[in-house]
Amino acid sequence: MIIIRPIKTTDYDDLYRIAIESGHGFTSLPVNEDILKKRIDHSQTSFNSQVSEPGNQGYLFVMEDTQTGQVVGTSGIEAAVGLDNSFYHYHLGKVVHSSRELDIHNTVETLSLCNDYTGATEICTLFLQESHRKDGNGRFLSRCRFLFIAEHTERFSECVIAEMRGVSDENGQSPFYDWLEEHFLSIEFTKADYLTGIGNKDFIAELMPKYPVYVSLLTKEAQQVINKVHKNTVPALRLLTAEGFSRRGYVDIFDAGPTVEADRNQIRAVRESSKYQVLIDDSCGNENSEKYIVCNTKVADFRATQVKLSPRETANQVVLTSDVAQALQVEQGDWVRLLSN
Repeated sequence: MIIIRPIKTTDYDDLYRIAIESGHGFTSLPVNEDILKKRIDHSQTSFNSQVSEPGNQGYLFVMEDTQTGQVVGTSGIEAAVGLDNSFYHYHLGKVVHSSRELDIHNTVETLSLCNDYTGATEICTLFLQESHRKDGNGRFLSRCRFLFIAEHTERFSECVIAEMRGVSDENGQSPFYDWLEEHFLSIEFTKADYLTGIGNKDFIAELMPKYPVYVSLLTKEAQQVINKVHKNTVPALRLLTAEGFSRRGYVDIFDAGPTVEADRNQIRAVRESSKYQVLIDDSCGNENSEKYIVCNTKVADFRATQVKLSPRETANQVVLTSDVAQALQVEQGDWVRLLSN
């Protein structure tokens, strides 16, 4: 069975392996033992804290194959970004230069450094190893976060965002960053990406251009990748678009990948998931059932899986087998949240 649960200290080796496999541009999982262990500790503290409003909590989930006991993927939620460290973006804007006398009217795109998403909830750290990219596992790994948000809305902001990885080559080189490096930063993309991943962001405020940058002054290669995603990120962007996320003109300051956003309560999985009371019956067949993502209503002991079910809509009940109930750590009479997958 495939389950999703909060990360544990004993998952460190698997998380380190995932950090290596995720490659360049995956800043939320730097290949750094100290940072990864702190990330695990912070997640455990967040899951075990009583929370009435979003703060600096960070929730890291893992996907476990219970047959092997191996962690095969991860996904995360940052409750409110930018509270401890500045959270930077470029905002795409426009400036008009016109002369009535000469009858000339030019509209120029600009990039302005900003902190507009301070306090927003960020979904992040989504990675699934190649062996398990099947049976809807990737979709499950992403959408389970929205069920957790739906069940515990007090922990999250009304604005939810996701940063999409921008265009870079197999060596981690970004055409957009190449222009920034040449004119402002003078350090390699992979190093800058790594520094932000470990929380060292002072150099951004110190070295990045303070005033709006005219896009037309960038190289053609840099201009062409603004607001574009890495080829490996296309499926994740497509999934979030289906959930109701959209672009609002914000891009990453290093690779110019788009940031998408949605209103928390309008996210499809949040809006369409419902709670049902548990009945346990091993004799109940699922021949005509539909596949659902199902999770319990707990925080520190959160569990989710995907299974075929036939909810009893009128009675607001759902029948689970004892195996599924055990995996979800629920008993008869408990409540679970369901989402058609």
